[in-house]
Amino acid sequence: MCKATRHSASSGVQRSRKWLSVPRLSIKHRFNQLRSPFLRFRSWQLLRPLVKAGLHPTTQVSRVSPCDGQVLHCGRTHGSQIEQVKGLTYSLENFLGPQDWRDLEDVGLPFMKQLGVHLSNRLYHHVVYLAPGDYHRFHSPTDWSIQHRRHFPGSLLSVSPHVARWFPGLFCQNERVVLSGQWQFGLFSLTAVGATNVGSIHIYGDSELRTNHSCHVKGKYHDCSYLAQHGPTGLVLEKGDPLGEFNFGSTIVLIFEAPRAFKFHIRDGGRIFMGEALGSPTPLT
Repeated sequence: MCKATRHSASSGVQRSRKWLSVPRLSIKHRFNQLRSPFLRFRSWQLLRPLVKAGLHPTTQVSRVSPCDGQVLHCGRTHGSQIEQVKGLTYSLENFLGPQDWRDLEDVGLPFMKQLGVHLSNRLYHHVVYLAPGDYHRFHSPTDWSIQHRRHFPGSLLSVSPHVARWFPGLFCQNERVVLSGQWQFGLFSLTAVGATNVGSIHIYGDSELRTNHSCHVKGKYHDCSYLAQHGPTGLVLEKGDPLGEFNFGSTIVLIFEAPRAFKFHIRDGGRIFMGEALGSPTPLT
């Protein structure tokens, strides 16, 4: 069930194979369409095998990188503000939108209360920038169930680290798709943010999602319930499952709650690859 809304600033769990299927690529056909040897070489790099040293994390690692890229920022959130880069914040409420899709007893609750973060946990975030030359698909970063999808039509501004350092609220301005659900510690959200020439965001199996389309109006968002489509548990994914792709580069933002002992294994500005460990709720031994 999907609907459009104006935006002001169980035991029978079955994983959908259709959802997890990756569109087939006619590699030979597409390579033949590229006249430049350099472009053919770069395309082969983009389609390189997924097997990497970090693709099979240990059971102690609860979260892995959903993509290749550069870590823009990671850490705790500060109230309802989240750091875009160090020293520059944006509104979590503007980024995710109102949580009216949740089963709330009081819709007038403050936004942080609407998220339902447990008192024993904290809210964390992790932002990865995908350069045009990076592997442009993204995968499930953990074992979780997706309950809701929200699409925000928006601008297609550059999300490069240089622009992110001086443009406040950049990720709230751009076209984006927010996937919200639950993991073992509570709230978990993955947002794919569009960028210059990258308005097309694909979520595998979601045929109703149409990004970067003239029929959409900025200032509105479009909701789709995965609970209605996939049952009371939503769409159940495992760590590493294919989830979606950009046409070329962009940004992935993870927002999640975890125990106070959660530790990141990465640093801002560092390079990371799909399947590499991001963090764990307890120190690794």
